Amino acid sequence: MTAIVQRTNARSLPEDFERMFQEYHGLVYRAAYRITCNAEDAEDVLQTLFLRLLRRDTPSNFQSNPKRYLHRAAVNIALDIVRRRRRSVPPDESGESLVVDDRTGSATEAQQIVLKALSELSPKLAVMFVLKHVEGYDNQEIAKLAGTSRGAVAVMLFRARARLKKSIRTRMGQNS
Repeated sequence: MTAIVQRTNARSLPEDFERMFQEYHGLVYRAAYRITCNAEDAEDVLQTLFLRLLRRDTPSNFQSNPKRYLHRAAVNIALDIVRRRRRSVPPDESGESLVVDDRTGSATEAQQIVLKALSELSPKLAVMFVLKHVEGYDNQEIAKLAGTSRGAVAVMLFRARARLKKSIRTRMGQNS
């Protein structure tokens, strides 16, 4: 069995794939970490994204702008992880969320509240919100990434902020 594993591990990756990984792995990791607030989850996003690229034919929109494609894919995968975490982690017995030390790389209570609220948004709204308010893209850049108009982006960002505000207030017990 170890001989099979060694042969599989010894297989070399295409040179262009290795070059692409070296160039963009930091971008993918940082984007994922900003959303998940967890180093292990960010590494999972990195691994998932590059394994998908290795196993499948590269999409056409990847060829035109690999940086943007990888960034958006990292955001999507990270949001999926946050959503899965929300569904699979039961609250503790006191009903309050757990506050974890920042030195461990885990989210604080406030970050957890925001992440839970963000995970309740539709994927499209969540991605646009993260691109705007976490990654710093402007509306024109987001429109280009999403294949829509700048006006549509503005409307979706407004909706995302309103839903997040309502959800966060509800979680914090401020029903207004």
